[in-house]
Amino acid sequence: MLDSSSSSTTPTAKPGQGKPGADAGANEFLAFTLGREEYGIDILKVQEIRGYEQVTRIANAPEFVKGVVNLRGIIVPIVDMRIKFKLGEPTYDQFTVVIILNIGGRIMGMVVDSVSDVITLKPEQVKPAPEMGTSFDTDFLIGLGTLDERMLILIDIDRLMSSAEMGLIENIVT
Repeated sequence: MLDSSSSSTTPTAKPGQGKPGADAGANEFLAFTLGREEYGIDILKVQEIRGYEQVTRIANAPEFVKGVVNLRGIIVPIVDMRIKFKLGEPTYDQFTVVIILNIGGRIMGMVVDSVSDVITLKPEQVKPAPEMGTSFDTDFLIGLGTLDERMLILIDIDRLMSSAEMGLIENIVT
């Protein structure tokens, strides 16, 4: 298991904690961008945030699996979410980051265009995801989070990363 204390960027917040008077039932999401859209994942699944670095390609891996990196002695698969969601050709620059996730005891990374902040959403700020036809599988969506003028597409990262299509980890019972 990784020692997450060695990273200064490791989020340690718990839902509904960290702010005086935080609402019970509120959840915290790490907000990140892919293209022009803003997404969010449960902050408790995030182990750390790192800058993008070169990966070692794996033969016959799906296109969205960029490869693997050695993270303090653990081999970590890296998934490019822009490729996974078919959002155009990815570009890697100084804003590109890898979010290191701990899903069901497995460590994996996902490449995103940038990370903005941590958002606290109350249950009434999360709306059900609309049906979008075949362009996007809404099984992986928690819903749409709204905060003032912002809208986040909230991803159920457990379901996405444990899906048969991803093939990275076994199904997780949540």
